[in-house]
Formats: sequence, C-alpha cells, structure tokens
Amino acid sequence: MIKGLLRHCVFLAALCAWACSPSAPAEKAETAPALSGKTLDGKTASLSDHKGKVVLVDFWATWCDPCKAEIPELVKLQQALGPKGFVVLSVSMDEDESDVAPFAKSMGINYPVILNGGGGTPKGWVVPGLPTAYLIGRDGTVLKRQFGSKSLARLARDVEAALAK
Repeated sequence: MIKGLLRHCVFLAALCAWACSPSAPAEKAETAPALSGKTLDGKTASLSDHKGKVVLVDFWATWCDPCKAEIPELVKLQQALGPKGFVVLSVSMDEDESDVAPFAKSMGINYPVILNGGGGTPKGWVVPGLPTAYLIGRDGTVLKRQFGSKSLARLARDVEAALAK
C-alpha cells in the first residue's frame, strides 16, 4: 500500500512539474487545432477568423486566481498590440456561463471570449490545468505553449517577436 501511495505521489509530482513548466516552444511545427464557439455576445468566434494574425489562445475560468491576475495584463497587451495584428482569443472553462459576462465586464476584457460551458477541453487541445495558453503564429502553427501562470513580460516579448516575422 505504501509503495502504491509513493508511486502515486511521484506521478503527481511529475505531472505538476510538467503542468507548471515555463513557456516552451512546440517540439515540431504543429498546426493549431480548430477552435470555435459561442461568444459573450451570442455570435460565433473561431481561431480561423484570425488567420494571418498572431493569436494567444488563453484557457481560463472566473474562479481561477492566477487567471484573474493575468487578465489586466492581457487586456493591456491586446490594446497595445492589437493594431499590429495580435489578438487574444480566450476560452472560458466555467461551467456556469452566467458568471462569465459580468466578470468579463468588471475586468474590462477587450478580446473575444468563447464560452465552453464546462464541456471539457476542446478537441485537439491539451489543457492540463488553468491557466493554459498557446501562442499561434500568423501561419497557424503553435509557437509556444504555457501550462500554468505566464511570465507576462516574456509573453510580450514572444508576441512582439512573432509579429516581427
């Protein structure tokens, strides 16, 4: 029993180390999976709507404290770099969609929010925890992935570098 418990703890420690790893480039050029869904205004948004732009796909929830801490910086990044061809495309993983609109308004979110409705991880995406983010290049390939809190200064540098390509 103790060996089983120890094995379980080692597995969880490895999983946590992987999930909290710093931003990492994709191992090989990988096209971002399709992503679309209903937004706060009842329209449909998709990753393909932003073809030719640098996109940060950000998975988050209203109850996630690290997510909440990052949102003001993502709002600033969208405001500063949006005119240069950058967009944050966020995916709320909240089960209760009625929580999202008032939260987004209070946070001043200025980018599209796809409502996932607690439907699990969208097909083709890996979201081991929240927040999780993917930086997608103008050509639709995954440039970086981040599991856990982001270094927002590093994210800004990565976005600027992707915009310069």
